[in-house]
Amino acid sequence: MKKINYILLFAAIMPISLFFKPLWLIDFGAPQFPEGLQMRIFIDKVTGDDNYQLKSINLLNHYIGMKNIEPDSIAELKYMPGINIFMIITGFILAFVGNKKLFVTWVIVFSLLGLIGMYDFYAWQTDYATDLDPNAIIKTTGVSYQPPLIGSKTILNFEVTSMPGIGGYFLFVGLTSAWVKIMYDYIKNRRKS
Repeated sequence: MKKINYILLFAAIMPISLFFKPLWLIDFGAPQFPEGLQMRIFIDKVTGDDNYQLKSINLLNHYIGMKNIEPDSIAELKYMPGINIFMIITGFILAFVGNKKLFVTWVIVFSLLGLIGMYDFYAWQTDYATDLDPNAIIKTTGVSYQPPLIGSKTILNFEVTSMPGIGGYFLFVGLTSAWVKIMYDYIKNRRKS
């Protein structure tokens, strides 16, 4: 009987959280918004903490010439859930197959998908922050409206903070545990030879 790969099982369970918890958080703080504005990016939707948050962000962005953030027009939100489900199911199956090469392949593929996703998110941010309407009400020179990928930044009178959400941390913990297992097995095998 093959031994169950519990690390892979754990790594495959973690991405389930992306359907319930945000992958990424972007918070906007300013004196005129004492409670701040929040954007929550899930694997299949973009929301705020309430129904008005995204509308308020879009209204503010309109003044500086940014496009509206329309979740229905973001293609990634349509295909990312399917990719995530495929990787979860594949991970579950491979956990019971017990093949080390397939385990490593799964971890590499999922990690690469994560890196591609981060690059895509950065490119999306760049497009929204730089492709501005020349007829915008507010025009400034030398100001970058792009939030940081990770961290905080002052944009005009807003303090913008961007960081992983709970779902993003769960995904990171799952993949990190898998990488630790791969490195542990590699070092152990090197010592034997």
